[in-house]
Amino acid sequence: MSEEIEASSAPDPCASSYTIECHHHRFAAWAARRAASVKGCRFRVEQGRVILEACGFGVDFARPEQLPTPERVDNQQRRWRTDAIQAARSQELAFTHGVAGKLINVYLKCRFVFGRYYSHQRVRSLHPPIDDVLLTTLGDRNVGGYAEHWRQARRTRWSKLSSEQHEELIGLMRQSLKGEPLWKIEEYWKCNQ
Repeated sequence: MSEEIEASSAPDPCASSYTIECHHHRFAAWAARRAASVKGCRFRVEQGRVILEACGFGVDFARPEQLPTPERVDNQQRRWRTDAIQAARSQELAFTHGVAGKLINVYLKCRFVFGRYYSHQRVRSLHPPIDDVLLTTLGDRNVGGYAEHWRQARRTRWSKLSSEQHEELIGLMRQSLKGEPLWKIEEYWKCNQ
């Protein structure tokens, strides 16, 4: 049986009533898992959903007012990554801050950036997912004048990033975007070409 449809061992928050928020949550968890599962750290969709829910990302986490303010987003993102790493550990998975960040940030992107809230002040400051494709293009185009920083992060590998490295890249993205929403850095994510 495919890992995508294995029987669930965790309670399904949508078992009693399937709403659009359930649908949105399930899709976001699926997409986040697909994006974050990497060689050396493979995990099932169910495990990704359970990890995300351990961080507080459930069906009811659906309004931008529930997100941290821009001034607090970095601290909250760090807490979410730490919570994800601990939740993964309880499932015998070895997450890094890079893997945890990708899982969380793809989930938040699906729920909020693509969920009609892309211009909301709190959504504008959410960290974008970081991966090899994005880092390669940022380096090749010398975005913000930080080509060597992007290339060094690419050599490190997004899935191996420490908390400090992850946060440094987010800071460079903010500086490069000069006040624009952080999701706009994905103009340089060239997976669609």
